[in-house]
Amino acid sequence: MQLAILEMCRKGLNMAHRLCDFGHKVICWNRSSKEEEVSKFGGVFVSSIAEIAGHLDKRRVFIIMLPAGPAVDAAINEITLFAEAGDIIIDGGNSNYKHTMERAAMVTKKGFSFMDCGTSGGVWGYKNGYCLMVGGDKKDFEYCEPAFRDLAPPDGYMHTGAAGSGHYSKMIHNGIEYGMLAAYGEGFELLKNSEFGFDLHKLSKLWNNGSVVRSWLLELLEDALSKNPGLDGIKGFVEDSGEGRWTVLDAIEKSVPAPVITLSLLSRFVSRQDESFSAKIIAALRNEFGGHSIKKDRVS
Repeated sequence: MQLAILEMCRKGLNMAHRLCDFGHKVICWNRSSKEEEVSKFGGVFVSSIAEIAGHLDKRRVFIIMLPAGPAVDAAINEITLFAEAGDIIIDGGNSNYKHTMERAAMVTKKGFSFMDCGTSGGVWGYKNGYCLMVGGDKKDFEYCEPAFRDLAPPDGYMHTGAAGSGHYSKMIHNGIEYGMLAAYGEGFELLKNSEFGFDLHKLSKLWNNGSVVRSWLLELLEDALSKNPGLDGIKGFVEDSGEGRWTVLDAIEKSVPAPVITLSLLSRFVSRQDESFSAKIIAALRNEFGGHSIKKDRVS
């Protein structure tokens, strides 16, 4: 089929590449020129969103891979200036599902179709395929299914329900990922600090064979430890991209206990602190009420 992908980020570029490999016609747009990269795999690069319309037959499909926020709204607004009835806009980024529901209502009111596609697979998606969670009208999903099928591995895509459900399921997916990453991190730190001198690479490889904790994440850790057993040069500073926070807020709104995901998010905040003021408060209070010793800062 024919479609456009807006934003040649690493994921967007790899998705366009994979679709071209499967014989689809892909029109590519990016905020800065990526013409050279796109031409290597047979895509067509355009320098403006308005140019896309002239390269696609009707009914046109636009997949937006922009970061969550105003950039998505700007792209949708520009597309709707030249889109025609029945054209389909897909937000394939990690937008907040509530914003997605609002955008879907706005776009459909103008006579166009809107779907949201939670996309998982990371930098390995081009080779292995992407896991796709697609929300929106079922008929629109079926129209775009040839592209979803080729982007995904076998059984790697599904229609999740109404608009917003794709991004909601991806949000929870990422929240679960936060908890899994934290559990691996804590477990391997205990192993590293044990008295047994474990070879962490060999142990991770062992656990990837028949263990109940085997996973693709553990396979990636096995690979990382094979290249850098002590993870030397890597600072323990962990960012969060938004979905973890949204998952925790959703748990609060729904009164659903989610302590593992919540603590995994908070542990990322701790990782960014060179010095904890909270810990200083605790140390000062212990000294005040119990005379416990205080470790002084070195004065330069």
